[in-house]
Amino acid sequence: MSQQTSQRDRDGDAVATHRTMEIAVALLFAVVAAVVMYDSNRVGNGWASDGPEAGYFPFYVGLIMFVSSCVILVSNLLSRTPNMAAFVERGQFILVLKVLIPTVAFVGLIWVLGIYLAAAVFIAFFMSWLGRYPVARIVPIAVLIPLALFVMFEIWFLVPLPKGPVEAMLGY
Repeated sequence: MSQQTSQRDRDGDAVATHRTMEIAVALLFAVVAAVVMYDSNRVGNGWASDGPEAGYFPFYVGLIMFVSSCVILVSNLLSRTPNMAAFVERGQFILVLKVLIPTVAFVGLIWVLGIYLAAAVFIAFFMSWLGRYPVARIVPIAVLIPLALFVMFEIWFLVPLPKGPVEAMLGY
C-alpha cells in the first residue's frame, strides 16, 4: 500500500509550473517574432510606389507578436503572485514522452527508410508497445495501411513523398 502511495506521489510531482511554461513560451514566441521581423526586413518591409513590399505585413505581425511576448514575459517575471500551480505532473509528462519520442524517431526514420516503411515500423511499434496487440493483428495493419497510402498518394494523386530503399528497389 505504501509503495502504491509513494508511486502516486511521485507521479503527482509537478514537472513544470504555469509560470515556467508561460515564460518559456513567451521567450519562444519572441525568438520566432524576431526571426520573422529580421526576414521581413531582409525582403523589404516598407511601402513602395506600388504598395506594400513583401515583408510589410509579416513585419508588423512579427512586431505585434514580439511586443505581446515581451508583455507576457515581463508580467510573469515581475508578478507579486505568480501562478505556481502545476502545469504538468510527472505521470502526465511520461505519457506525453511515450508518444513524443517514438514520433521524433519516426520523423528521423522517414529520411532513412522512406515514409511508407517508416510508417509501417511506427504503426507496428505503437500497436505492440502501447496497444499490446497480438502479432496476427499488427502485421496486416502495419503493412496494409502504408500500402494503401502508397497507392493513394503515389499512384492515384501522383504526389511524390519521401521514398527509401524499398521503393527504389520497386522502381519508384
